[in-house]
Amino acid sequence: MANEQDTMDEWAAALAEAEGDSGATAVELDELKEEPAQLTVDEKRKLDTILDIPVTISMEVGRAKISIRNLLQLNQGSVVELERLAGEPLDVLVNGTLIAHGEVVVVNDKFGIRLTDVISQIERIKKLR
Repeated sequence: MANEQDTMDEWAAALAEAEGDSGATAVELDELKEEPAQLTVDEKRKLDTILDIPVTISMEVGRAKISIRNLLQLNQGSVVELERLAGEPLDVLVNGTLIAHGEVVVVNDKFGIRLTDVISQIERIKKLR
């Protein structure tokens, strides 16, 4: 657990350093200034039961549909053209559901993703219908 915290601290420091280099400044949004609602004991218990459920998070660069014939002909050096253009943001999926868009970053020789747009709960619910 301490190792995970150290890794997160390294990422946070590296991202803060990268943002500092770009001249960007942090902006606090009005909606984030509000005091969080106090949870009842029952609500906290219910929340605690789901916080440790593992989920699969994946980043999708793009997709392509190809025939099995073409799939079997792929070998080292083959190029598969994706439906997405170069420079477009990646899709961030949790258990196959789109939750955000982001861009690839490299921190301490490891790939990561910086979220650039988080899909609102209302939009996610609309896509389920």
